[in-house]
Order: sequence, then structure tokens, then C-alpha cells
Amino acid sequence: MRRVVILGSTGSIGTQALDVIRRHPDRYRVVGLAAGRNAEMLEAQARELGVPADRARLGADGPEALAELAALPDADVVLNAIVGFAGLPATLAALEHGKRLALANKESLVAGGPVVARARARGGGEIVPVDSEHSAVHQALRGGRRTEVRRIVLTASGGPFRGRSREELHHVTVADALAHPTWNMGAKITIDSSTLMNKGLEVIEARELFEVDLDRIEVVVHPQSVVHGMVEFSDGATLAQLSMPDMRLPIGLALAAPERLDEPFGPVDWSEVGTLTFEPPDLDAFPCLGLAYEAGRAGGAAPAVLNGANEVAVAAFLEGRIPWTGIAEVVAEALQGGAGNVDDVSDVLEADRVARERARKAVERRSAA
Repeated sequence: MRRVVILGSTGSIGTQALDVIRRHPDRYRVVGLAAGRNAEMLEAQARELGVPADRARLGADGPEALAELAALPDADVVLNAIVGFAGLPATLAALEHGKRLALANKESLVAGGPVVARARARGGGEIVPVDSEHSAVHQALRGGRRTEVRRIVLTASGGPFRGRSREELHHVTVADALAHPTWNMGAKITIDSSTLMNKGLEVIEARELFEVDLDRIEVVVHPQSVVHGMVEFSDGATLAQLSMPDMRLPIGLALAAPERLDEPFGPVDWSEVGTLTFEPPDLDAFPCLGLAYEAGRAGGAAPAVLNGANEVAVAAFLEGRIPWTGIAEVVAEALQGGAGNVDDVSDVLEADRVARERARKAVERRSAA
């Protein structure tokens, strides 16, 4: 039986993970929980699952409390579904203590890639991705050697604004941006999906996870969200993972790998699926994807600056302080200030602090205009 800690247990990924675990009580036992603000739901989860009060922590307890849960000696798997940069300490703690890290917190790997890699090497932990796209690539890579990979292709639904021009996007509302056509996610990730920043972060994450050069990781828009990711090998063969949108599939795989669960999530009805279409992303209308590639190529602290500035910009948009198009503008301005190198955690924290300060000033200028 695998013992599991779930960080972000009251959010979309966390609640779906608990659904998977409830369906397989003979395979998993929850030994730790953490949530952002929903104390009532957290307490109910802890009572149901028999998790002691000192192992059910709220975000107000701070990142150190999350890291303590991630390092619990009786935990085998840590599912990190914390939203944003705040998930970094837990990512590092899980890997340094030799845990399996089921990673749904892409921001910690994007911002602190080199630091995370060293923590994994020191502690012997492993990362199994939870994002549907990276899980798809993880599965496809079973069909060949890493040295045989020619390119990785990540699919994007295109979000609620697919097909709109840059001019048409100037006046979209928060409600418009939160109306994702295929996935049910939290507000921050849904906004990132609407700008394609989510896909840009995933490109950088894929480089860190699979050790493939950034320029061999491509993005295609696939509005049906049935093909989640593809790997093209040196002989021209492409392996893809297909399923209907259901995050319980990659969650279950991250918990059970290398095995698969004996319960299907998102099976495809081929008589109903219809046509699958693919198209290139519109980088003029969705500049955040291009900004992510620029930050990834620059390396060093640039991905941390990208991530920190984006978190501030998304929050400002949700608060009505800047328009949707202002998100990319704020991130671009923060990146123009330059970035240093990342050698340890303090460098990552400093890059994040500087990025947020630059982004806040950029937001204030736009709010005052």
C-alpha cells in the first residue's frame, strides 16, 4: 500500500486525486493533507481519511509546513498540486527525502529547474508528471529510448479565445477568460490557458523533465483535447497518448506508475469522437507563448522572472486592474529588466522577488493610466 501526501487537497487536482484514492482503498492511504484557504473542506477530508490534525495544514501555516508534510518519513508519494511558486519548497523537500513527486505544480520546476535537478540528484527522489501533456509524453517515451527522441509535441486546446485576433482580445472580460471549453481548472491556471502562458510554462517544464532541447519541443493547438502529447522518434515514428479530458487518468498513473490502474478514466468512444484537428498557435494574438520560449532560451533566472511576473499580472487581471492583453505586456516588461543566474534556492527566491516588484510597478502604471 502506498502512503500519499496531497498538497492542494481542496483544489481541482487534489479533489480528483482523492476521488481516485477513494476508488482504490486497498492501494493507497492518505497520510497528509494541505490546502490553501478552505479550512472547512480540509477538516472534513482529514476526518474522513483519518489524517491527524497536525498533518492537515492550511496555507497560512507557510511554505515550511508544506515542506514538512512533503518530507514525512512514512510518505511514499507526494502529490504537489499547490498553485504557483509557493510549491517550490515542497517540491525540493519531497525530492531531497527520496519521495516520488507526483508533480502538478509546474511553476516550481519552471522557476527553479537547476535547483530542483540538484535536489533530485541528492535525495534520489523521482518526478512523475501529473499535467496531462507531460503525462502523455511520459507514456509515449516508453516506446523508445531518450536518445532516439527527435522532438516532443505538446497540444493546447487554444482556450476560450482560439481564433480571435489580437484586436478582438482587447476587451475580453474575466468571465470570458474563465470559460474554458474543455477543462475544469482553478482560476489562475484557466487564465494561463487563455493566454497560452500555461503552454509556455509546460514547454520549459518539458525541457527539465525530459532533458530535451527547448527548440525540439513544439506546441500545436488541438481544440478537441483528445491527443494530449506526442513524441516523434529518430526514424519518423510518432507515438501519441489519446483519451477524453479527465485528469484522473494522469493522476492515477502518477500514483501507480509504472503500473496502470484497473479502472478507465476518459476512454475514447471512437464512434463518437469525430474529427481531430491541429493548427499552429497564433503568437501575435497570444504573445505569452513566445515570451516563455524567450525566457527558456535565455536560461538562468529568466524562467523564474517569467513565472513571478506572470503570477502578479494574472492576479491583477482577475482583480480588474489590467486588461487581459496587459498580462503579456507586464511579463514582457519584467523580462526586459534582465535576469541573473540560478545556483541555489536563494537565487530563485531573489529572482522571484525582483520579478514581482517589476511586475507590480508595471501594473501600477497601467492602473493609473
